[in-house]
Amino acid sequence: MNKPKLNLKQWMSFRKKGKVFEPLEVFRPEPHIVVGVYQGSLSKFDILIKYRQIKKDGKWSRIRTPKHIHWAVDLLIKMHADRKKIQEFLDFLIDIWNKTSSFQSEEERKKFLNIRNLLDVHKDKIRKYQKISNFGEYRVEFLILLAKLLMAQEKTNMPDAYMFRKLLEALKKGEDIFSIVSIATHRGR
Repeated sequence: MNKPKLNLKQWMSFRKKGKVFEPLEVFRPEPHIVVGVYQGSLSKFDILIKYRQIKKDGKWSRIRTPKHIHWAVDLLIKMHADRKKIQEFLDFLIDIWNKTSSFQSEEERKKFLNIRNLLDVHKDKIRKYQKISNFGEYRVEFLILLAKLLMAQEKTNMPDAYMFRKLLEALKKGEDIFSIVSIATHRGR
């Protein structure tokens, strides 16, 4: 496995239109994935989420922006392996959605962007759902981290947001693939 030679904040920095973007925080939820959280542009406390993962050839990917469709497809794959466990996992994510609120201050955002808050508080759930990591692309740690970040991002930019929840509910109900993909690829950002 190729390991980054720079510190993770430098390694997860990127250039866009001549400007360097350095992450506010960097997380490594598992050995094969590094997640960076950046200042977003849609609101004062907006966050932008990017990640790198080790590809099949053993090399690290470029910095990528996760989309709802990525984790939705992963959960669909996992659902074929253990429907009951995934529906429980979706209930867990819906519960997190219901408890998530927007950032109202820099202090709130900073407190939220802490690995203890994002993952460590869910160690029991990570153990409970660890088996689903054996199917699909992503491990349960990454899915929880990504879900919590995307939920906070969505609610910070639109307090009455609903797309993430709507997608979770569609997956849980076993909606048809067209409906799930339509929700997951909705371009509201």
